[in-house]
Amino acid sequence: MKTKKIPMRMCTGCGEMFEKRSLVRVVKSPDGEISLDLTGKKSGRGAYVCRNSECLKKARKKKAFERAFSVEISDEVYAQMEEEMKNA
Repeated sequence: MKTKKIPMRMCTGCGEMFEKRSLVRVVKSPDGEISLDLTGKKSGRGAYVCRNSECLKKARKKKAFERAFSVEISDEVYAQMEEEMKNA
């Protein structure tokens, strides 16, 4: 009997490894838009963060998403992501 391998991803905020399902995916769409992907099905480049605003703040401070996506991210986008995370 073979057990199914659980996909692991690293949180860009705290740097710890977690199950993919327990993290929120931040995605850069092919047209360059940055957004939260709560379903995990949007197309584009993804980076993962814990489901708390502290890790999102850490990732913002480290400019982790800017590095992952090679793009500048505005304060409005971060504010929108924090708002979506609170509501999710």
